[in-house]
Amino acid sequence: MAYKENSKKFLSNANITIGDLVKVSKEGTSYTGILLDRSEDAEDNYIVIKLDSGYNVGIEITNASIELIEHKDKPKIGYDETELTKDPEKMNISIISTGGTISSIIDYSTGAVHPAFTAGDLLRANPEIIDLANYDVKALYNILSENMEPKYWLEAAKNIADDISSGSEGVIVAHGTDTMHYTSAALSFLLETPVPIVVTGAQRSSDRPSTDTHLNLINSIGAAKSDIAEVSVCMHDSLNDEVCALHSGVKVRKMHTSRRDTFRSIDSEPIAYLKDGEIKETTRPYVKRNEKELKVQDNIEDKVGLIKSYPGISQELIDYHIDKGYKGLLIEGTGLGHVPEYMVPSLERAADEGIPCVMTSQCIYGRVNMNVYSTGRKLIDAHLISGEDMTPEVGYVKLCCALGQTDDIDEVRKIMETNIAGEITDRTSAKYFLN
Repeated sequence: MAYKENSKKFLSNANITIGDLVKVSKEGTSYTGILLDRSEDAEDNYIVIKLDSGYNVGIEITNASIELIEHKDKPKIGYDETELTKDPEKMNISIISTGGTISSIIDYSTGAVHPAFTAGDLLRANPEIIDLANYDVKALYNILSENMEPKYWLEAAKNIADDISSGSEGVIVAHGTDTMHYTSAALSFLLETPVPIVVTGAQRSSDRPSTDTHLNLINSIGAAKSDIAEVSVCMHDSLNDEVCALHSGVKVRKMHTSRRDTFRSIDSEPIAYLKDGEIKETTRPYVKRNEKELKVQDNIEDKVGLIKSYPGISQELIDYHIDKGYKGLLIEGTGLGHVPEYMVPSLERAADEGIPCVMTSQCIYGRVNMNVYSTGRKLIDAHLISGEDMTPEVGYVKLCCALGQTDDIDEVRKIMETNIAGEITDRTSAKYFLN
């Protein structure tokens, strides 16, 4: 236990340990919750409890009293195994868990969120969805999404393809939200799919009263059973627990650190909106079920750099990546796609050494146009590839996938300039930004 000296004595005198349900009273106010551990370097005179709302509160113990309500064993992580029966009248849906908050639970010894659920646990934690389909569930990884790597995208794509080949009529990927839009883009480029592939997650862990897991999951099942055979992201459309938006996997981005409606379509509208597990509205034509045959790419390049331009950036960053053997560079330029003019020689060197460099904009909305200003034209002369209206994240993932197919710089350019999964549009409209 990290509690020490004053706080440790305060708890010991009441025979209270981590995980116990307690009532703390101070200055006419009382707080009831589960005692959490805390970091080693925390101030000595504070304790931390988790309230019924799911939020943590720190309480300064001077002139406070504490009462033990119930001794509790450390909560079990996960659920008992439950056999899932098959109904021939229902669709067969695969759920693949990679970890993240949707597959996490609070560890009451630390107060931290850990990826501890499996895909099966998601079903058992949300028993009302079990009757909606037949499920084949697996935990591919159990990691927080900041630990995702390109090799994991490829493995996920191959596992999804195996499930579809084995009869899955829709696939749900449970994923952490921090890098969900990278993974949805990767699956869009690595797979051609005859069935829906839906990536979903949660901003609040499954065991919290404020969790968004249930709404996201039930609507993801509806999307997986639908006729929309694209890679998509299904998440809350607002702060209310009512509607989910189904975003294109290559036109979506996480836009807020903690809001439940953090995911927004960029330079486009969501494909559809869902409520109560049903498609309520579609906004554009989409690839329909069984229009495409199943195909999966068998390689990806992970030695690709993503460099953000900023005032004072050094050209040494480009030279460093070249010298370290990077196979491609995604440049997140300013405005219409610019970097300082003094960067141009290093970018020319990259082209001379067969390293494709792709220009996107850090503006998020709009598209790259290097023909407008003199610096942009110099970048065109240095063989920079236009990322058009791809976000930097999508451009980076696409470059990883392109280099997994070929190391020929001209072929990479052709792939990057070709619209593969809806990532490049002919024109962008201001209405998406204004909305």
